[in-house]
Amino acid sequence: MAAMKIGEVAMRSGLTVRTLHYYDEIGLLSPSRRSPAGYRLYDTDDLERISQILVLRRLSLSLAEMNDALSQPDSSLRQVLGRQIDRLKEDIEDQTRFLERLEAIQRRLDGARRITFEDVTEIMETLAMFEKYYTPEQLEYLEDRRQALGEERIRQAEQEWPELIARMQEAMASGTDPASSEVQALARRWQELVEDFTGGDRSIEASLRNLYGQQPQLRQQVGLEPDLLQYVAKAGAAGLPEDRG
Repeated sequence: MAAMKIGEVAMRSGLTVRTLHYYDEIGLLSPSRRSPAGYRLYDTDDLERISQILVLRRLSLSLAEMNDALSQPDSSLRQVLGRQIDRLKEDIEDQTRFLERLEAIQRRLDGARRITFEDVTEIMETLAMFEKYYTPEQLEYLEDRRQALGEERIRQAEQEWPELIARMQEAMASGTDPASSEVQALARRWQELVEDFTGGDRSIEASLRNLYGQQPQLRQQVGLEPDLLQYVAKAGAAGLPEDRG
């Protein structure tokens, strides 16, 4: 293919001559050749680069982002498109996760008389922690669990947990034997609430323990200090059936 002059390139590409001059100035698209009179001439490689630029412009990339994409090895149109497709998929996944976070906040705030800044930041921090300790598949499963249980049952559990923790703390502080009928009843209810949340999935239960194990501030907020967790574990062990061999 014969080299094209800048006017023909502008007409075919839809770019203005001024834009092509600017691309040359910043090094985004410098023609490979010049005519004896000094006019810019664009050869086949230059036209392929223009094709890539047109695609990247359509994707709303900045000049810096376009230059970065085109400066990578093997920056043919196929490779550039492949990289941008992968990037868009990641963006869609990020936006989907953000949408899910906003929907979770909305559900948490439904029925609230007044939404404060502290409400929103607390929920956002909690959701961020969940995303750190749970896999996307586990989070999807937990959302399915939430929908299956229903908002009313979720609210009841959220109200019951502080009361259950307080009663377990009182039993521990008074030195009540973990094997006693009183503590055993509390331990059974404790496990029922955990299984309501996890659906009996042991991997999610392990992630839950990992979350509280590595977040001391969260443990303090809800009162799940290590000594209490050990007491609950002893109660759970005491309630296991004996091995008859």
